[in-house]
Amino acid sequence: MSAYKYVYWFKRIRPNSYKPVILITGCASGIGLELAKVFTRVPNYRVVITARKGSIEKLHSLFPASQNIRVYELDITDDVSRKQVVGKICSEWEGVDILINNAGISYRSVIEHMTSKDESLQMATNYFGPMSLIRAVLPNMRKKGRGKIINISSVSGMLAMPTMSSYSASKAALEGASEALWYEMRPFGIDVSLVQPGFIHSESFKNVRYTERGRQSEDGNDEYSQFYKSMRPFISKLMGLSRTPAESVAQLILLVVQTERPPLWVPAGFGAEFFYYLRRLMPRRLLHPLLFRFLPGVRHWGEGFSRKRKTTFWDL
Repeated sequence: MSAYKYVYWFKRIRPNSYKPVILITGCASGIGLELAKVFTRVPNYRVVITARKGSIEKLHSLFPASQNIRVYELDITDDVSRKQVVGKICSEWEGVDILINNAGISYRSVIEHMTSKDESLQMATNYFGPMSLIRAVLPNMRKKGRGKIINISSVSGMLAMPTMSSYSASKAALEGASEALWYEMRPFGIDVSLVQPGFIHSESFKNVRYTERGRQSEDGNDEYSQFYKSMRPFISKLMGLSRTPAESVAQLILLVVQTERPPLWVPAGFGAEFFYYLRRLMPRRLLHPLLFRFLPGVRHWGEGFSRKRKTTFWDL
């Protein structure tokens, strides 16, 4: 568990008769599914669980409709789908009080292998969709003078990794917009928080997407093959070694919801906290060359495909 619960214990909100409506996106698996489990166990919350069409039947079986639980189909990239879900909530429960933007996808691809179509889907899912959903729920929150926007980012939003460029870009965009939103919403009594999970003990790394050229490169022997072949087992190992399960991240987000005036930045887990402070305390001119040297097999990346010469101490 993050140090959050020890630092912000004094700002915990006491239970009351107010029953906030909580909209959670991306509940099919991972952190989203754990969020659904955690929040539906709190009796004074009304919870809207959402996912894409293929996962709705599964969610209906896990979370039968009740007085405080609804399961709706939501494609975060589709404007009509977003409006329908928000419309249903407004007609039945008078709007969303707490939005948890969790839905997201991740491409594993070097920049040269990404296409405009792939980039568009990555940004639509991780940035454009969440921003549009925020715009849809803000008027009701602003009128009430209360509310919370919780965006689930990633350690990749503050420190990019090779073969994950577009994912990092989408999370960095989400973080930048959330920071601006924090200032814009504070006069209206609306809180904005960014939860930044690090490496989660799960098999979610198996759900990453590949571009066509990326898949061919990992299976072949071209200028980027060693990048893919090194990074995939490296990330898999980090996920396996992590002691932060998705459930603990969900519990942390519950604490954020239950905190009066929570902070903007909330690292989730030891790995996220480590990189959070490392990035702020270590000069970047030293940080990036140091991290580069620790990448697995990096000495052989691009070997035989370039006439690059060693020009500095940091070159391999």
